[in-house]
Amino acid sequence: MASIAVLLIILGCAVFQFFKGSIVRALATIIIAIFASIVAFGFFEILADVLIKRGNSGSMVSLVPWAQALSFLLLFVLVFAVLQTASVQLCRSKVDFGLLPERIGRPVLGIILGLIVSGNLMTFLAMAPLPNKYPYERFNPTRIQVDNPKKVLLNTDGFVSGLFGTISNGSFSGSRSFAGLHPNYLDQLFLNRLDSEVSIVSGTSPAIEVPQDKAVWPASEALKTQVEELNNKGMLSRVPGKPKSSDRLMIVRVGVKRNALSSEPKINAGVFTLSQLRLICKRAGPDSDPLAGKGQNAYPIGYLKSATEIETNFKINIRRNDFSEDTSTKNIDFVFAVPGGFTPALVEFKLNNVVRIPASAILTDASEAPEPAVYIQSSAEEKENQGQDQTQQGSRGRGGRRGQKPQESDENPPEQNKAEKLTESLTGVQLDGEL
Repeated sequence: MASIAVLLIILGCAVFQFFKGSIVRALATIIIAIFASIVAFGFFEILADVLIKRGNSGSMVSLVPWAQALSFLLLFVLVFAVLQTASVQLCRSKVDFGLLPERIGRPVLGIILGLIVSGNLMTFLAMAPLPNKYPYERFNPTRIQVDNPKKVLLNTDGFVSGLFGTISNGSFSGSRSFAGLHPNYLDQLFLNRLDSEVSIVSGTSPAIEVPQDKAVWPASEALKTQVEELNNKGMLSRVPGKPKSSDRLMIVRVGVKRNALSSEPKINAGVFTLSQLRLICKRAGPDSDPLAGKGQNAYPIGYLKSATEIETNFKINIRRNDFSEDTSTKNIDFVFAVPGGFTPALVEFKLNNVVRIPASAILTDASEAPEPAVYIQSSAEEKENQGQDQTQQGSRGRGGRRGQKPQESDENPPEQNKAEKLTESLTGVQLDGEL
């Protein structure tokens, strides 16, 4: 369906430019569309922050999951409409390059315009809180392959997001690079909404934190052995952060804040999936700026349920009784496979939370690691996850029977949690106290 929509948009733009346009006007429209894309990608998070702050309670709460998508669409359409109107007024005099150049150039430029417009449309739909299969199923939720995503026709959404990532890291780069904060942005979007019952944003921001000391350290040999065994047995099919031979297993401590929990599922930060937590890694080096340059995503393999055991449940449900009386944060130790030559720099959570990992909090010696912050799901959530895993393993054992649908039973308990303010912004929203 998405590929058909892309094809229709491209053909429509080509036909319109052939019959109604000119080379000059078509070229001007392409430049306008690119500029509108830059504005939309660069400022949608700031506008979404305003919507989330105003809408995370009462009757407006249903708008919050749509905040980023609607902000992106509004900015693109508004900028495109204003500049296109000005362009029409300025290009009243017709410039004709001749019959043959016009007949060839118009549809070619129309095709390029269609690529940009359809790419922005697919990106808007990817931001929206739609079921996983819309606008297309980039990842199979029962067998996640982060390195092998499906793509829409001509990869138009990848084209526009990649173009802005290049621009933001090039001559138009500022203190914060989109390519650094959002590497493989489309993957982040689609992995963030693999489970349609789990909120894609949090109403409270920052909903997470990392310790200012001892936040990251190497995994023990026992954990490395366990992960290798699970991987060899094919038991990490639903885990987004499958390790490679060149990766280093590291523990990252992430704390979920008590005030981010709420009974409203649409803005709940207490229930999340492993694919909604991202470790942004940067090239190792003394002058590496965590907010500039290009980054690389790393997703969790699982979390510690004891000092030497890893749990790979895909969905985590934190309840208020998981917090001790004297703490406002529930710490969990997640296991990541960090790419070789890279070092952890940022932790991102859902679509609107990002916190920086202090360089001094990254330990190189496992013996200096603190006591493990283990987490054990309550019996209800554990049974649910185990039932899903058994269904997936049965499917693999039967050769992945064609047409079989993954189990989608009691995914989300009714009492789920809330959140507050946006931190993740490319163009000026404060990330945390140190940024």
